[in-house]
Amino acid sequence: MKEKYNLATLAGGCFWCLESDLRNLNGVAGVTSGYTGGSTTSPTYEQVVSGTTEHLEAVQIHFDPSVTSFTDILHIFWRSIDPTDAGGQFADRGPQYRSAIFYHDENQRAEALRSRRALESSDKFSAPVVTAILPASTFYPAEEYHQQYAEKNPGPYQRYRVHSGRQPFLDQHWGRQEENRAPDTEKPPQLTTLQHQVMRQNATEPPFANEYWDHKEAGIYVDRISGEPLFGSQDKYDSGSGWPSFTRPLVPENIVELPDSSHGMHRIEVRSKHADSHLGHLFYDGPPPTGLRYCINSAALRFIPSDALEQEGYGEYKKNWV
Repeated sequence: MKEKYNLATLAGGCFWCLESDLRNLNGVAGVTSGYTGGSTTSPTYEQVVSGTTEHLEAVQIHFDPSVTSFTDILHIFWRSIDPTDAGGQFADRGPQYRSAIFYHDENQRAEALRSRRALESSDKFSAPVVTAILPASTFYPAEEYHQQYAEKNPGPYQRYRVHSGRQPFLDQHWGRQEENRAPDTEKPPQLTTLQHQVMRQNATEPPFANEYWDHKEAGIYVDRISGEPLFGSQDKYDSGSGWPSFTRPLVPENIVELPDSSHGMHRIEVRSKHADSHLGHLFYDGPPPTGLRYCINSAALRFIPSDALEQEGYGEYKKNWV
């Protein structure tokens, strides 16, 4: 690969799945399935799956840092694995299938630690995150029949991905990710033109000229269409951006996070799970304890004050202000 490319090396169970999930990320020039982390020289697949080599199934990614970042790659990585499983991944059991981030320099090590802390603070998982962060070592490419397996064998790959338990787990924790969603063109009657443009056509409202950017009342913010609870005032802060900003979701299960390369930028889009509304974007420059900034359009939200939660059917969230 050309010198302009950086390396990232990740392990997350069966390398077929990680390779497939990362290959189409904008800025990724290539993904190679292979083995790393052990002491056996030039191991074979049979040796690695026996669990005796100390190697992990892994992928090595060549990426253009001017187009995508190590942070973007880790974002996809976390959403492709079960980071709480110390004994393997899904149906694949044994130390050769455990998850790990292999850093190639101190910057990657620091970013891996920060990214893992952010995941831990998100309350996305009730069990501890056990993904290891380790120095990169020699990477041995796997046999040719393992390379681009999903592309060469789409039917068997999809059956494996579902029946191994990976896809159901990811759908449960992150929501079904539909990369080629078509924007709605018909405006529902309950939405204003701006609300429709934001929620259904992925537009962004003006900063400092929206309903909730400086709103300080106690209560929760729900999806304007579905009413699903999204954020709480206890996690809202003034980011200086001119849009409502939150350090975490109120109900993480109602949030879907997707890579977004629109407008020449590389961001993480935030959508609601049930209404599939465009809400805003997630950034990693927020305050402690999460380090996260959910930058959300007011047009996508409806605010329910704390003293009206019971009346509107959200009584379970009243405990935050009692």
